[in-house]
Amino acid sequence: MLETSTLTAADVMTRDVVTVRPHTSLIYVAKILGQRHISGVPVLEESGQLAGIVTEADLVRWHDADADKQAWWLHMLAEGFNLNPSFLDYVRSEQDKVRNVMHTEVVTVAPETPVSEIARLMTKKSIKRVPVLRDGKLVGIVARSDLVKALANG
Repeated sequence: MLETSTLTAADVMTRDVVTVRPHTSLIYVAKILGQRHISGVPVLEESGQLAGIVTEADLVRWHDADADKQAWWLHMLAEGFNLNPSFLDYVRSEQDKVRNVMHTEVVTVAPETPVSEIARLMTKKSIKRVPVLRDGKLVGIVARSDLVKALANG
């Protein structure tokens, strides 16, 4: 049914998009996803340019042990030297940032992209959402649920 639809991304997209910055903590992202009942958010640079996307799957893969492994390697490399505990704390805290888990190769569409093309992209790329960009700036996002709503509304 989407194949014959004349709807575009602009017709079905969510315009009030929740976004985060690369330096945002992953705990904050988890809270936002849970509170808003969404499964992913675009990551924007301070300039407003799309830097990537972070999803529930990224958070599930994220694990505190990575920071401990990195600290262990630093200890091994610095054998015979005492590493400042605040430096090790910093290394651990930086592991918990969006920039360390986000996807930077993001499939995007324009507002005029037909929903049939969006559905094909989502299926082909095995993705659940696509940011909508106009002149390089985020103007919306189309999730699979938006396509399902379009199907339901005929």
